[in-house]
Amino acid sequence: MTVADAIVVRQSGSPVTACLGTTGRVDSARRAWYVLHVAFRVAGLKILRPHARHTSRCIHRPEESRTLKGHKASICEQFRRTHPRSEALFRQATTVIAGGLTHDIRHLQPFPIYVDRASGCRKWDLDGYELIDYWMGHGALILGHNSSAVQHAITEQLGRGTHYGACHELEIRWAEQVLKLMPWIDRVRFVGSGTEATLLAIRLARAATRRDKIIKFQGHFHGWHDYAAIAIRPPFDRPASAGVPRGVQDDILVCPPNDWDAFTMLAAGREDIAGVILEPAGGSCGTIPVDHSFLRQLRNFTRARGVVLIFDEVISGFRFAPGGAQQRYGIYADLTTLAKILAGGLPGGAVVGSALLMDQLAFRDDQTWNREERVWHAGTFNANPLSAAAGLATLPLLADGQIQSRADRAGQMLRDGINQVIAQLGIDACVYGDSSIVNLFLQPHRYGLVLDRPASQLDHRLLMDHPNQDAYHRLRCALILNGVDFPLLHGWVSAAHSDEDLEKTIRAFEAALRLMQDEGTL
Repeated sequence: MTVADAIVVRQSGSPVTACLGTTGRVDSARRAWYVLHVAFRVAGLKILRPHARHTSRCIHRPEESRTLKGHKASICEQFRRTHPRSEALFRQATTVIAGGLTHDIRHLQPFPIYVDRASGCRKWDLDGYELIDYWMGHGALILGHNSSAVQHAITEQLGRGTHYGACHELEIRWAEQVLKLMPWIDRVRFVGSGTEATLLAIRLARAATRRDKIIKFQGHFHGWHDYAAIAIRPPFDRPASAGVPRGVQDDILVCPPNDWDAFTMLAAGREDIAGVILEPAGGSCGTIPVDHSFLRQLRNFTRARGVVLIFDEVISGFRFAPGGAQQRYGIYADLTTLAKILAGGLPGGAVVGSALLMDQLAFRDDQTWNREERVWHAGTFNANPLSAAAGLATLPLLADGQIQSRADRAGQMLRDGINQVIAQLGIDACVYGDSSIVNLFLQPHRYGLVLDRPASQLDHRLLMDHPNQDAYHRLRCALILNGVDFPLLHGWVSAAHSDEDLEKTIRAFEAALRLMQDEGTL
């Protein structure tokens, strides 16, 4: 069934579903609706428009949608017309939820979609449309939505309780499973999210070294706390948010990524550097590709200088390999932050590392240590039983690397297929990335970027600026109209995406990009 109006006919209490043809224009569909309406009224039957609970609408053909006057509807017009319930819900949300959203990344012009349910690699919005999903829980659902193993574990634990206010066996087993996948670490400390993980890692580094400064790289994302809200996007000399104190900014030393000369100049002669934090798989989910030789130089430098190296593997952890990007690249940090896949799609994060660093969290029979030297950490929902159960159900399935290999293969197929469509259409755009992540950049050549040439030197400022923001919003709306929900800048592929799903996605990109061409956006 398509975006064309579905008709649910109730006769003797039994629903019968019919669909108007997908090849006619909207004005023809409306005339057909009117004719059917009159005919059914004469016959004494009732016609109801569909509800999301009754029908699932599949891929729309937006290139065929026109207004009654014959004018071809814009992407935005089609999106509004086909998603009235989402628009109404967003208006309602703005009256009760600050900004109408619960996560900035879900911002979409003209309004976000609202989802009713999800399974495998698909989700269904409240306007009744089925979508192939590339959000996948912001990268947390490498097994796909509603994994039977995870669902069973959560259901079983739900009957036992959701929060004991006490230690429990599951948290130990969960930590042991993390150690099995990352055998170079000694200890795990669970937190509530990736943001909390990076905040605790920075505190541990400062406590261990008795120094204050942290080096962070431009365009690398480490959550939303004050220390992380610096140098995320251009201009890098200003925080990404209002409300970040000047004193906090002074303690973060900012460096261009993949630039060894700039790093050595920044660090030269300084004895106040506690740690260096970065995403080893590339800044902002790989938007800024990583230079492996730079990572090796960084590892050697920090080890020699007694500086704590922190790898933020909130995204890449358990995705790039059972042991994350560190196992994949053979370069190991002192502390690692984890989240997303760690908790099997439920809230949860962790800091992991050596006993020397992590045991700063331990109580001793020494009141001076406990009050003055120990690293203090709390959190109401740390290692809550539901998250522990979901994590324990997920991580063993990733231990042999087969899930990651399937997702990696799917990611490469999708990147290749979309780039082939881009080339055929002659559009200035590119997708790229590593493992099962697909990064998107529109009009790279216009801005002097050559993303499809691996050895090219990339301007990380342009990569993070994403000029022509409106085009990204239009493309996401066009993709939704064609049955795919792909985030504005990068998407995640799961092991649940089949070859057929990938092919449908590639065709959806083709249709969406043609719409963009027709509007003159690309």
